[in-house]
Amino acid sequence: MNRKLIIAAAFGAIVLGGLTVVAQSSDEATARIAEEATLTSATFSVENMTCATCPIAVSKAMRRVEGVKSVEIDYETKIATVVFDPDETNASEIGAASTGVGYPAALLES
Repeated sequence: MNRKLIIAAAFGAIVLGGLTVVAQSSDEATARIAEEATLTSATFSVENMTCATCPIAVSKAMRRVEGVKSVEIDYETKIATVVFDPDETNASEIGAASTGVGYPAALLES
């Protein structure tokens, strides 16, 4: 009889523990969605990129700006797309970071 009780208690703990984890994951997902809703995207034309390693320098410089969440650079078109939090930074600061390492970045109109 005790064995059945222990098994039932263990099963209940697993089920309830799983529900708790789901609730936490749901809260985390809600917070992430709310954060993503406030993010802004900017597109830059980047000059002076002459080799395949140049986008690495540009990306590192832009990522160092506080509030930048992601940087994607297309070497062929010399275009950088940056996602950032407008409460922490702006497109001018991001462009200046790239310009500061020798790759002038001009904001493109959307």
